[in-house]
Amino acid sequence: MDAEWKWDETLFSGAAAYYRRGRLPYAPGLADALTETLALDGHGRLLDVGCGPGTVALPLAHSFDEIVGVDPDAGMLTEAARDAASVGVADKARWVRVRAEELPAGLGTFTVAAFAQSFHWMDRDLVAAAVRGMLRPGGALVHISDLKTEDLSVGGLPHPAVPQDAIAGLVRRYLGPVRRAGRGVLPHGTPGGEAAVFARAGLHGPQRLVVPAGQALERTVDDVVASVFSLSSSAPHLFGGRLDAFEAELRRLLGAASPSGRFSERRPSTEVFIWRKSPPGYAV
Repeated sequence: MDAEWKWDETLFSGAAAYYRRGRLPYAPGLADALTETLALDGHGRLLDVGCGPGTVALPLAHSFDEIVGVDPDAGMLTEAARDAASVGVADKARWVRVRAEELPAGLGTFTVAAFAQSFHWMDRDLVAAAVRGMLRPGGALVHISDLKTEDLSVGGLPHPAVPQDAIAGLVRRYLGPVRRAGRGVLPHGTPGGEAAVFARAGLHGPQRLVVPAGQALERTVDDVVASVFSLSSSAPHLFGGRLDAFEAELRRLLGAASPSGRFSERRPSTEVFIWRKSPPGYAV
């Protein structure tokens, strides 16, 4: 992370209401693939670090006795609790407002800990070491993200592609040329190199798992607007008093790009790296 950037509580302020609708879903077989690969049997506990609205934790609820999601954004946890109730797993779900840097936070030990496109926002060495200490013997840490190397072009699909470059240009016109993040900026983006961090924490691996997707999705103008407001770099609070003007201009841009109000996208495949607390074959 850029040395000059500091996390603050506004990072995703106002984004939670848009998150589930706006973000493209993970591959449809992700929960089943994790359940099979990790030999989950309906018991044990899952810790989802930076859980957002429960995007990963909720589909895995039936593979554990308990799921615990932690996130510093109250809006995200409200959405997670609402969705847990709607799918009938509220009795085994717990949502805790806490920063990852404050772990273990008295939460106990876990069979699996998950980071789904959240680890880059954290003090990574500190958090990786803390989470390793929270894993039970034989436990696993899973790092989940979209697969970045596949072709998601929409040739042959019925609607035009989302005009991402034009949207990015509009955001820059309102918020400036440097990527915004909370009250600060990220001129060099978020960090990579997660493997080195997990190895330094004493975790073993990784085992790589790719869950394929690529299915065609139809997206409406409202979906695309939600996707913009779900991002830390264009969260609603960043626009201040110009929010309504930005949204109106965004909708005009999208209407010009697709008079039908429909866009085509492809569901990205999901890439998972599994790290173990103990080396393969270690007796626990």
